[in-house]
Amino acid sequence: MEHPEPGTVTVTATGDGTYTHQVTTATHELLVDEPTALGGADAGPNPYELLLAALGSCTAITLRMYADRKGIPLTRATVRLRHDRIHAEDCEKCETERGMLSRITREISLEGELDEEQRARLMVIADKCPVHRTLSSEIVIETHETGR
Repeated sequence: MEHPEPGTVTVTATGDGTYTHQVTTATHELLVDEPTALGGADAGPNPYELLLAALGSCTAITLRMYADRKGIPLTRATVRLRHDRIHAEDCEKCETERGMLSRITREISLEGELDEEQRARLMVIADKCPVHRTLSSEIVIETHETGR
């Protein structure tokens, strides 16, 4: 398969399973699928797991970059994420008041000889990772058919 230009991702059915798809970037390839319970072959993470992986990896990388730049003795950041849906009325911080909305729970474990001020600062920085900012801002998705 031809690799797209940097900054572009291509997703194409593999033909190997009902929902198995090949994700191709400029330099990488991976499979995405649904679990067998949903009719997939479980050949790779599902789309929501990829979304969580994007947020978690961006968070961990942002923390590492900040700690390195500021000389903070962070030895490791582990990010654990979960996605679920909740009733809007159960959300104190949400603008949406009715219906269901998505919630991502992110737990961050910071390792290293960190004082309380450094820990607090790193937790603030976690919310500044680019993927977090993208997911928490207004997003416009434009869809166009090609190849006709």
